[in-house]
Order: sequence, then structure tokens, then C-alpha cells
Amino acid sequence: MSDFARDEETDAAEFRLQLSKPHEHRRRSFLVTACLSLSTVLFSAYLFISIISSLKGSGTLNNGSGPRLPNKQIDYTKDGLLKVSFANVRNRTFQPEVKPLQWISTPDSHKNDKGLYVTFENDTYSVRSVLDESYSKTLFEGTSFTYDSKNYTVDAVVASPELSKVLIRSETEKGWRHSTFGTYFVYENDSFHKIDSEISIAKWSPNSRDIVYVKGNDIYLYSSDSHETSKRITNDGSELVFNGKPDWVYEEEVLEGDTALWWSPTGDYLAFFKINETSVEEFPIPYFVQENQTNSAYPELRKIKYPKSGSSNPINKLNIYDLSADKVSQIDSTSDDSLITEVTWVGNHEIIAKVSDRSSDILTVIMVDAADGSRSEVSRIEESDGGWWEITHKTTFVPKDKSRSRSYNGYIDLVPVDGYNHLVYFTTNVTTEIPSVVLTSGEWEVVDGPAAFDEEFNNVYFIATKKSSTERHLYYVNLERPQKVYAVTDERLNGYYSASFSAGARFLLLNYLGPDVPYQKIIDLKSDTKDKNIRGNIIGKTLYYLEKNEKLHNSLKRYAIPARIFRELTLGKDQNGSDIIVNSYEILPNDFDPSLKNHYPVFFFAYGGPNSQQVAQTFGIGFNQVIASQLDAIVVVVDGRGTGFKGKEFRSIVRGNLGDVESTDQILAAKLYGQNSYVNKEKISLFGWSYGGYLTLKTLEKDAGKHFKYGVSVAPVTDWLLYDSVYTERYMHTPQKNPEGYDKCKVHNATAFATVPRFLLMHGTADDNVHFQNSLKYLDLLNLNNIENYDVHVFPDSDHSIQYHNANVIVFNKILNWIRHAYNGDFLL
Repeated sequence: MSDFARDEETDAAEFRLQLSKPHEHRRRSFLVTACLSLSTVLFSAYLFISIISSLKGSGTLNNGSGPRLPNKQIDYTKDGLLKVSFANVRNRTFQPEVKPLQWISTPDSHKNDKGLYVTFENDTYSVRSVLDESYSKTLFEGTSFTYDSKNYTVDAVVASPELSKVLIRSETEKGWRHSTFGTYFVYENDSFHKIDSEISIAKWSPNSRDIVYVKGNDIYLYSSDSHETSKRITNDGSELVFNGKPDWVYEEEVLEGDTALWWSPTGDYLAFFKINETSVEEFPIPYFVQENQTNSAYPELRKIKYPKSGSSNPINKLNIYDLSADKVSQIDSTSDDSLITEVTWVGNHEIIAKVSDRSSDILTVIMVDAADGSRSEVSRIEESDGGWWEITHKTTFVPKDKSRSRSYNGYIDLVPVDGYNHLVYFTTNVTTEIPSVVLTSGEWEVVDGPAAFDEEFNNVYFIATKKSSTERHLYYVNLERPQKVYAVTDERLNGYYSASFSAGARFLLLNYLGPDVPYQKIIDLKSDTKDKNIRGNIIGKTLYYLEKNEKLHNSLKRYAIPARIFRELTLGKDQNGSDIIVNSYEILPNDFDPSLKNHYPVFFFAYGGPNSQQVAQTFGIGFNQVIASQLDAIVVVVDGRGTGFKGKEFRSIVRGNLGDVESTDQILAAKLYGQNSYVNKEKISLFGWSYGGYLTLKTLEKDAGKHFKYGVSVAPVTDWLLYDSVYTERYMHTPQKNPEGYDKCKVHNATAFATVPRFLLMHGTADDNVHFQNSLKYLDLLNLNNIENYDVHVFPDSDHSIQYHNANVIVFNKILNWIRHAYNGDFLL
């Protein structure tokens, strides 16, 4: 789920260095994929880690209220170690090395798993094997090529499933958050064959001959045998009708990707979305400083179809194309107002589609038989019972195999069991005596869904919070022994892991992400021998380390890194008299001295969106450590009620009333910290971006300066009527059904801000996600109420990530220097 701008590539959840910039039109990509079942691991959790910009200290006036922060950066601690600064964060001093390894699936890899993967070394794309080090198959050599006397740069390479041909993308242009457009070629036997330009999606068929592609929102079929487009599957694609490609809201909030089409396992059928956004209202976004504007005297106006809360959503219908019959069938078992959130093939001609109402109260699972045209039936209907249905993308097909006690095709889904997300095995034959089996249960949660299924041994691998909600360990459960969970990683030590499996689930890429320095290793789960020295995995044999990060280990010896201390906080009692227990961590400044009185400022960072998490035991040295080191401040992060991985009751309390208990929990935490004798209660601040920006404003509004004296809000929602329907209504219902909730949840009490000493608001004018309109409406509210105790910084043409024209450097410099002024008392003069 995108969790409304929670995307770890662009939001400032942990303030990392933006390594790829959304406004760059040509983006080098070494992501090489093959077949639909490809597992791509880029250590995505490292997008938590690093950050932003450079810093130079600024001089300030001293009003005499407490210790004065230094005018310039202090580089060393008392024991002579280097402090964390913007400069060494920015130059990647603390950035772990990440080795991408991309498993590939070939037609026989589920039965004969050699651990094949694609790599890019010495300007060569090749297939290697973790089982056989001598195996190597070259896919393509070079980073550019010439076609029709024109030079093209290789931006992405996708191998066909049988590895004899390669699909190459060039001339890549950025779309929205996930989407791109480009020119595609097929490379085979040292020859290039151009498919077309301005293609948004191109996917190999499992038959390794056909390629489906989308251009102009229509779907075409290209034959790599005849080197020509053989079929035009749709004819109604337009600016309003999207075939096989998501519109803005489906890309951002539902699919969280650029693709809305899915090949069947044998390539006989193609499922795709037909999204009609005719009834969706347009939102205009002006661009003022674009370098390629033809007339710089006038802004360029771009319009997007953006459904806001309570307004018309796009109409989405699932379609099936039968290649042999050359026929498209539309599945009509969904209403125009419903959301189709996930599509999974569960056989050669069977498909399931998850459908919810627009407020995500009821989940309906529809079974479709592609061999029988548009015939479909409802196999499951489940209500949310006071919560909501989060969108999933990891429903996993389990093929029938009677020799292994699987009499029917089935699938494994993520389903609430007694208030916690767990794995349930369903058969596609709903008439069976036992159509479903609960595989896991308990007061812990499976994260996202199944990670892999081993067809030979019936083992289902998954990442879960079984040990702690702030950790991630790898486990497995067997279909024939439900509820008996086995740990793959060592639970004796704190750990946060991610995992990627080869096509047959024999080989594992285990990524240790924290809390210590990360490493990556390849493991043979079916080896007859085990590791003598346990590190990470307690099952399987380590074949080799992909990355140990020894260089980073050595570099850290020179630095005094302020440590994160994880704990549970008891904030008080809720309205039912139960303890409010939340996850948190604090970062104490270098040379911390608890004997000092009324000394340390406290810098709270918050995100706090529904089902999100910031208190996670990953490795990361970034903006929070800079704050602690350079401003001598205690940094505190609190995952209050409404956040994820602590069960349905904990997160669903925010349903219909966003911003209420979340802000209460931040205030209770500030009150708790203010009781420490070494804390200066007049120097407690709160900073947040996106939902965190909203939470910052709601907290300042509710607190009215009693505990939080300063706040920094970046790109906030200020009124949920202004945000997109899919995200907002999942947590708030529609404004037509919940008008009082929407009225209460917006930032509305301007006079409460008058008693806050100072706050800062920042936003990008070209934010397609959280529109600049939010901040403008809020500023108008302040004007109407004669509120002047704030500062504003606007970033021309920056989107939600605030990066255009050096903006990402400025935004974090601004935050740090502004907070420095606040802690020095300059705003009280």
C-alpha cells in the first residue's frame, strides 16, 4: 500500500539521501527482470537509511534562555571521535553497500531449481547460477547500441523466460511515481528489432514468443518470431480510458506500480484492467520554472484526473483476452463504484480478483474461469468488522499435486485471524469439505503475505513480527502442519530481515537490515549440511556472502554514532481505562549527561499514518542522528495508536476520526519527556512530512503550545476533503457518510496556533499527491484569524518529494537551521 505518500522512495520517513531524482528524464536502470515470477531485491528497506543535504552553521542571537547552541558545527566529541554531520551523511560515509541479485524463473525452474539470477558486471548482462559457479549465459553486452544510425542508451533489460531473447528499454521518460514511457527493442542473435516508441508497459509472455505492450492506453501483441505487431487487443484507449495501465489513483493507491495486466501461467490468456475516468474531476497543476518551457512568461498548466474524497472514482472492469479465440471478455460482477485491488492467476485458466467497496469495508473475492468467457462466481465475502481492508499484492498460487496432498489448486492469502494478520490457505474448489486452513495465528502479524512457496515440501515462507513488532524475522509453516511455525532466522538476537527466494524456493537471499551493520548472504535451504557458525540463519547452509560491508564497519570506528534506544512507552490510560502502550525509540546526543538540569531540547519526528511504522530496528544514520549530534538534542520517534503491526484493535481505533488519538499520543509522549529533569520543556519540537506534516499541525492545534513549543510541517494534508478518495475513504469513509468526522479531522482551530511560539510550513507547488491547495487553504485560515507566528517556504515545481532544482538540499538545510534558531530562543525575541 502507498499509505498516502508513504512510498519509501520519495517521502521523508527517515530522511534519506535521494539517490534517484523523479525529474530526471533519463534514468539508468540496471534492473534486469525475466518472467512474471521474477523476484527483484534491491534491499528496499535501505530507503529508510540515508538522506539529504549539506549544512553550514548559522549565527543566531541569544535571548539568555538556557544553553546556547554553537554558531558553527562541532566536529568532535569529548573522546575525540567524529560527530555525525550533514557532510558525511551526504557523501555516503554511512551508506551500506547493496548488491542487487535478481532471481529469474525459467519453464523448469520450479522442479529443477539451479538458483539462476541475472547480474550486470563489466557492462555485461548475464545469467549466473548460485548452485553452479561455472554456469554463465550472456544476455547483452554494452550500455548502448545503434539502430538505424541512431545511438540508444540501455535503460532496462528484460530476458525472455527461456533466456534466448532480450527486451530492451531506451529513451525512458518518467511518468508519475511508478510509471515510465520508453522505446522498446527485441535483441536476438546480435540483431535489434524495434517494437515502438512511447510505450508505457512491455511484458514477455510465458511462451517467450509474444510480448504484450501498451501504447496510447491501448494494448497490442508483438510477435518476436515475425518481429511485428500481430494483434491490437483494444481500440478505445484514450486520455480517459486506460487499458492495461493504471490511471493516477490506481497507480498511486491501489496497484502501487505501473502495470494493470497479467499473463496466465502458460500465456494462453491475458487479464487486464479497463479503467474509465471520464467522470473523474480534473485537478490543474501549474509549473512555473520548467527548463523546457516554450514560453517562460506564462506557467505551463498540466491537468490530472484526481478523485477527491466523496467525488466520482474511475470505473474499473476486469477483462480477459483469449489469444486462441482472439476474443476479449469483460467480467461484469463488479459495480462501477468498487475497487479491484488485486489479481492473481490460480491455474492455467483460473483467476481470482479481490474487490472492495470504495470505503474498504467489505472484501469480495471473485473466481473467474477464463476458458468459459466471462463466467465468474463469488468465492468469499468478508467484512472488516470495524477496521478496513488493506490492499495486498502477495496472494500466492498453490498448484494442485495429489502426490503432495494438494488435491485442488489453491492460494495463500493474508487474512485477519483473531485481530492479527495471518496466512490462510484456500482451495479454489469451494465445495470441498475444508475449503480453507488457517496456517498461522497468534498475537503477532505476518508482514505483507507469503514470501515464497516450496512446491516440493509444502513449505510456506514468510516474514513476521513473531518476536517483536519492531523486528522482522523469517519463518516457515507447512501446509500439512498448520500452526506449527519454524524460525529460519536466529531469534536470539534482535534482527530486521528481508528475504528473496529463487524460483523453486531452494535458495534464499537473506538481507540483514539491522539494527547493526547490514549484510547479505546466499543460503541453500535444502543442503544436507548446516552452518558451523550461526549468523542470521539457523536453517540451511550459507553458500557465500553477497556483501559484508566491512568497509562500513571500519569507517564507523572513527565516529561517535548516537545510538537508537528502542523501548515501549506507557503513555497513560485510554477512555476504557487500559494502558496506552506504544513503540518508540530515542537518540541521545553525544556526551549525554543526565545530571544536567533543564538542558536538552527534544526533537520529535512523527509520521503516524494508519498502518505505518517508523519504529523499526533497521540500520540507518541520517537526519535524526545529525539533529542529535549537531543540535545536542534528544530525538524521539513514537508510533502511536493507529500505526501498524500491533494488531487490528491498535490500528483501527483511528477509523473515521484521523488525527485525534495520533495527536493525543504525541502530546502524552512530550509530556512524559518533559518530566525528565535534564529536558528543557521550552524546547520541545515536532517535525513531520506528508501524513507526518498533517499530524504535526493537528498536534500543535490540540496542544496549543502547552508541550510542543515548535513545529515543522512539510507537504501536509490539512483537509481530508482535498485528498484522494481511495486512501482517505479507506480510513474515513465518504464525507457523505461521515461529515462530522471530516469536519473534525481537518486542521481548523486557527486560534490554537496563536499560542504556539513558532511553526514552519513548507510545500512544493507541483505536488501531484498532496496538493499545494492544502497549504494554501491553511494559510488562508491563518490570515482570516490574524495568526502571524509562523514561517513559510515554497518550492517551485517540486512534487511531493521536494527535489526539483536543488530543493531537497534546501528543505533539510532549512529545517535544521530553523530548529537551531528555535532552540536558541530567537523566535521569542
